[in-house]
Order: sequence, then C-alpha cells, then structure tokens
Amino acid sequence: MDTLDAIFSRRSIRQYDPKMVSDEQVTAIIKAGMYAPSAVNKQPWHFIVFRSKQTIHSIMEAHPNASMLDKANVAILVCWDENLQHDAGYGPVDCAAATQNMLLAAHDAGLGAVWLGIYPRQQRMDAMQAIFKLPSGIKAFSIISMGYPAEKKVFPDRFNRSRIHFEQW
Repeated sequence: MDTLDAIFSRRSIRQYDPKMVSDEQVTAIIKAGMYAPSAVNKQPWHFIVFRSKQTIHSIMEAHPNASMLDKANVAILVCWDENLQHDAGYGPVDCAAATQNMLLAAHDAGLGAVWLGIYPRQQRMDAMQAIFKLPSGIKAFSIISMGYPAEKKVFPDRFNRSRIHFEQW
C-alpha cells in the first residue's frame, strides 16, 4: 500500500469480523510502533497485548468509549516509562507517534483498528494501572482495538486549505 493512500484511507474501525488476528500480525504491528520517532531516540514505550474477555470487560467498565473491545480479536495497551522518556512530557508524544504507526500498519495488513484514548484522563490512567498491574513509573497512554473489519467507512475530504499558513499566521 502506498504511504499516502494508507494515510488517506485509514479509518477508525469499531466493528469486527470474528476471524482471528495472528500473533505474527500483532508482532509486526508492534514492530511498526517501535519504529516511530521518539525524542532523542529514547523509545520509552511498552506494549501489553491482551485478548482476555475478563480484561476486556474490566476495561469496558472503566472506559465509557470501549464497547468495541467486546468484539475485537486483540487489543494493545500502549504505555510509556517515565524513566526512559527524554524529559517530562515526552513519553505521551512518543507514544502518540507509535500509536499512529500501529494504526497505519494494521490498516496496511487489512485489519481495522481504533485508538482509544487513555492519557491525559487520570481516571482512565489509574484504571489501566490497576487492571494491568503496571509498575510504578509506567503510564498508560492508549489502547488499540483491532480485528478484521466488519464495516466500511466512506472517504471524507478533510483537507482544509484555510488551516495552512506560510511564514507567519
């Protein structure tokens, strides 16, 4: 898939077919996340892969927008390590880049995925800390819900020339 085509055609997919996503596909998607840029190349990310319905239901109780996880084949919690980030505040930025890479890699693999926001909502971060038993200094950033798509979304025109400025505002 051409890079621009992937960027323009990727959509947030919340409906999934029951077909299983392989561990090899998940590993390739996480590898794509690990190739994201990070401040001073610190790569502060960690990833937790989960399929357990018990875990999924715990997340659905804590996160008001997580209902799609119930039909997902697999999901990935993206976290950052405060001791590995370049400086305070860089971990979330680095994890955002990793999350986007993973969404594009999932799309390229024919999978549907959606980014569930955790950071900066402290209540959600605390819930993920408890559900996943995250060690001190490891902070939850996002969840990527994935599966084979059971929905198609239209291509919206999001290009807005009025948001482009040259040299100054």
